[in-house]
Amino acid sequence: MAEQERFDAAVLGMGPGGEVAADRLLKAGKKVLVVEPELIGGECGYWACIPSKTLLRPVELAWSTAETPGVTTSSVVWEEARSWRDDMVRHHDDARQVQQYEEQGATVVRGAARIAGPGRIDVQGREFTTDQIVVATGSTARVPDIEGLDQCTVWTNREATNLREVPRRVVIIGAGPVAVETSQYLRGLGAEVTILARGRRLLGREEPRVSELALEHLRARGITVLLNTSAERAHRDGADSMLVLPDGTALAADAVVVATGRQPRTQDLGLESLSVVLDKETGAIEVDEHCAGGPGVWAVGDVTGIMEVTHVAKYQARVAVDTMLGRARSANYDAIPRVVFGHPEVAAVGLTREQAAEKMQVVAAEVDLTAALARPWTHEQEPSGQALGVLADRDRGVLVGAWAVAPHASEWIHQAALAIREQIPVERLLDQVAQFPTYSEGYLAALEDLEL
Repeated sequence: MAEQERFDAAVLGMGPGGEVAADRLLKAGKKVLVVEPELIGGECGYWACIPSKTLLRPVELAWSTAETPGVTTSSVVWEEARSWRDDMVRHHDDARQVQQYEEQGATVVRGAARIAGPGRIDVQGREFTTDQIVVATGSTARVPDIEGLDQCTVWTNREATNLREVPRRVVIIGAGPVAVETSQYLRGLGAEVTILARGRRLLGREEPRVSELALEHLRARGITVLLNTSAERAHRDGADSMLVLPDGTALAADAVVVATGRQPRTQDLGLESLSVVLDKETGAIEVDEHCAGGPGVWAVGDVTGIMEVTHVAKYQARVAVDTMLGRARSANYDAIPRVVFGHPEVAAVGLTREQAAEKMQVVAAEVDLTAALARPWTHEQEPSGQALGVLADRDRGVLVGAWAVAPHASEWIHQAALAIREQIPVERLLDQVAQFPTYSEGYLAALEDLEL
C-alpha cells in the first residue's frame, strides 16, 4: 500500500465499539482504515466479557444443579471448562477477523496508532490520511498503589480470565462487578476467595439493598468479604503473596486479583495535536451528545469514560457513525442496563433512590420474589435472596429506576429499561399481562405497591 493513502475514516482500536463503527462505515461504502495493536475483538472478546461469562456458566450450572432435585451431577471439570473458554477466546487468534475485514474492503494495520495532526495517522512510521478519526482504544486495568505489591503475583482481569490452573487461595482487591463475578467463578472452580472492599458495601454504585443481597449470596458460597478495609502494604513470603491489613492481619494468597477500575487508554495517542479535551482526572476524551470529541474526531467506548461497558461502546459507535453519515443522533444514557453476571444475577437500570431524590419526589417499592411469585420455586427447591425494586417519579407517574437480584435478571431488566426510556406511565404498565410463571410477573407486584 502506498504511503499517504487517503481514507474516508480511520478506526483506532477494534474492540466492540471499534468493530461496530468499522462495520457501519464499510456497509455505507466508505474507505476504512482500521488499526489494532493487539487483537480484533478487543478486551471484551479476549480478556473480559466473553471469557468471564464462559467461566461463570459451568459454575452457575453446578450450583443450580445442586439446588435442583432430580439431578445428580453437580461438579465442574476444570480442564473441559478451560477448553471451552479457550475456544470462546479463539485461542487468542484473530486471523479470521482480519480476513473478514479485508474481504469487506477495509485496510487492516497492526500496531499502535498515533495521531500526527488533523486527519493524519502514524502507525510505527507509516503515515495515513483520513477525513474522520474514530478513537476506540478502550481502557486498561488500574492497579492500586500499594507498597510492595509489585513483589507479589498480581492478576488483572486478563490473567484472571485466562488462567491455566486454579490457584488455591485468591485475594481480590475491589468491590465492583469484576470483583463479584471473578470471586464467584474462582470459588466455583475450587479456590478459597477473599474480597477486600475499601468501602462499606459491595457494588457501591447500586442501591444499598442490592449490595446487601449480593453480600449474602457471596458469603453463602463460602466467599470471605471484608468491608471497610484495604491492604496497607504487601510483600512476598516464599511462594506466597502477603497483604497486610490496617490491623496487622496478613492474608496469604497464591494470586492477588486487582479489580479497582479502568483507565482510559489515551496516553501517547497524540491527542494534543487536535482540538480534543481530556478529563483532567481520568484522561478520558470529553464528547458531545453525538460522541464527537472535536472537528473530524469521534470517541466511543471506555475511552470516553462515560460507562465502561461493551453495550455502551457499541451504542456510541452507532450514534457516532450515523451522525458522521448525515443521520444525526444523540446519545441517551438514561436507561442503560447494568448487570453483574453472578449467581443469581444482579441487574439495574436508571437512577438509584439517592440520585433520584435530588431531582424529584420519589416513591419506591420492593418485593420479595420468592413470596410473590411461583417462578423462583420452579427454578430451584429453596430459593432465597431474590428481590425486585422499582423507583418512580411521583409527579409524572413514570419509572425512573429499577433493580433485580434473581436468576436471568439480565434478560428481563430490559422491560424496565424500555419503560424508563420511553417514560411509559405506571398506569399503563399495570395493565400489561405477563406470562405465568415468569420473573417478569414481579413487575406487577412491585408496581402495585407504589404509592403514587
